[in-house]
Amino acid sequence: MGQKAIEAKKQIVQELKEKISKAQGIIFYDYRGLNVQEATELRTQFRAAGVEYHVVKNSMLKRAVDELEIKGLDEYLTGPTAVAFGYSDPVAPAKVLTEYVKKIKKTEIKSGLLNGKVIDIKGIQSLADLPSREQLLAQLAGTLNAPIAGLARTLSGIICKLAYALNAVKEQKEA
Repeated sequence: MGQKAIEAKKQIVQELKEKISKAQGIIFYDYRGLNVQEATELRTQFRAAGVEYHVVKNSMLKRAVDELEIKGLDEYLTGPTAVAFGYSDPVAPAKVLTEYVKKIKKTEIKSGLLNGKVIDIKGIQSLADLPSREQLLAQLAGTLNAPIAGLARTLSGIICKLAYALNAVKEQKEA
């Protein structure tokens, strides 16, 4: 093997280490059985969810996780492996892929990483069942807004009652 090939592999391992370190959620899966149209559809769904997708050689992936001292992935890194990296939303790769696997029934999820910790298929399913980051933020905003809205309704009710009382006093004095 030439020096250029060795340097290229080192560069790939370095890039994988950076991606793994930056990603909050990572899913490893076997992409066998996908035709071009299905693979394109999956890539489109990943892109829409802000997830980065790559097909990676297991040897490069193993080298990267070994250098990052992540243990417990070797048993999952056999056969063809594709990787989905979720940088801002750790739930997104799991959600997109589990829904897609249910739909086409062709690919198989192998395992994943959540903030650097190995998770199995059950952990990935649990992760996929969680609401997305946007849904959680919307729920939080709704929860924070509820007391304010209640206070506004209460104050509005008090003002209305005061207006009715003043109107009644006015009508009483006019009569």
